[in-house]
Amino acid sequence: MKAISAVNVMDALPAPAAEIDLARLERTGHLVPAQTRSVLAEEFRYMKRSLLRNARRGDAPASRLPMIMVTSALPGEGKTFFSINLAMSMAAEIDTSVLLVDADVVRPDLMRRLGVDARRGLLDLLGDPALDIGDLMLETNVPKLSILPAGTSTDIATELLASDAMERLLATLAARYPDHVVIFDAPPLLVTNEARVLASRVGQVVLVVMASRTPRSAVAQAFAAAESCPIVMSVLNKAAEPTAPLGYGYGYPAADH
Repeated sequence: MKAISAVNVMDALPAPAAEIDLARLERTGHLVPAQTRSVLAEEFRYMKRSLLRNARRGDAPASRLPMIMVTSALPGEGKTFFSINLAMSMAAEIDTSVLLVDADVVRPDLMRRLGVDARRGLLDLLGDPALDIGDLMLETNVPKLSILPAGTSTDIATELLASDAMERLLATLAARYPDHVVIFDAPPLLVTNEARVLASRVGQVVLVVMASRTPRSAVAQAFAAAESCPIVMSVLNKAAEPTAPLGYGYGYPAADH
């Protein structure tokens, strides 16, 4: 019998997979692949263009510009809703694949929203050098969209995000997946240290602001907290007009945001 090398066996193994509950996402007002001509789809087509242009620029550290952190000043402003919709919209691009990372390691909620069981993920990668990103990154039933859970909770999450291991992970993502945009659904900037640390590591930050609710002082503090990132832009959630003064505007149903 012909021997099969360990390398060939590993190459033959299928990538880990996860089934996103698209029906549930649609019921809760999220963007799904079938909604190619909905109002929400058109809004995200508009909003993603600047982010994609930045990601494909060659005059700045290209390895970080495709890495986008989505955050907010305070909890409950719609950042995870925005992260999911942005990932769905970007995955529809012809030449772009997406990795959506649950980086809200304090209160991870992304997997629940997607209808996927929590598994090992980001924190496990940072804490265990024997693990590889390919071991934990999950392919999904949405073409060109992969996800990475937050992983096992730990009291040293901030230290892990600030560690050399995080730097190595980002370098690995840039080198191994150059066609990917990586979207980090991060904690709110003003209530955790993790988000500030992550902002210093990525190439772009999107600050989701709840229109008519988030105090201007909180928005100003959030921008200051993210100033270490080269590109910071804002999105007004539930804005009355799409041309709101702070940036882009979008709206969504009240359910499950």
